[in-house]
Amino acid sequence: MAVDRIEDGVVVSLNYVLTVDGEEIARTDGEPMDYLHGAENIVPGLEKALTGKRAGDRITVTLPPSEAYGEYDEDNIEELDREDVPQADELEKGMVIEVEDEEGYTYLAFVRDLTPDTVVLDYNPPLAGKTLTYDVEVVALREADEEELAHGHPHNFGDDGFEDDEDYDF
Repeated sequence: MAVDRIEDGVVVSLNYVLTVDGEEIARTDGEPMDYLHGAENIVPGLEKALTGKRAGDRITVTLPPSEAYGEYDEDNIEELDREDVPQADELEKGMVIEVEDEEGYTYLAFVRDLTPDTVVLDYNPPLAGKTLTYDVEVVALREADEEELAHGHPHNFGDDGFEDDEDYDF
């Protein structure tokens, strides 16, 4: 069945340029990014703005933090004794690391600061608290297959997708 509009269950291929405060921070370079519409693969405001669009449409949308990665939360910062952090000597300010809690859940954290005695970790997404502007071109649409719907993402999700925030350098 041919798909002519973006709706839930459609795999969308798009090119985009993402700017924050007038500075370009990400773009698709030659390879469109694919995502599964309705599966929360992209920020909510962008998904909402793309609903109903067709292949070939171009949009520019500016999203407040509430429609993107949320507000910056100072409570999502943790200061740890350096001796309690495995491989603390290998860490550098600005790195993104994976942290496991006592229950075995893992989280991504940004190394905000390092002192001789402490490591300060920031669990906020790198773009939390930021107003984002996306310039988007919808390249292609297709119906998701059953496996993609079950997994909640297209088979190639993440290759150049928004979920790769740890690749951004702030």
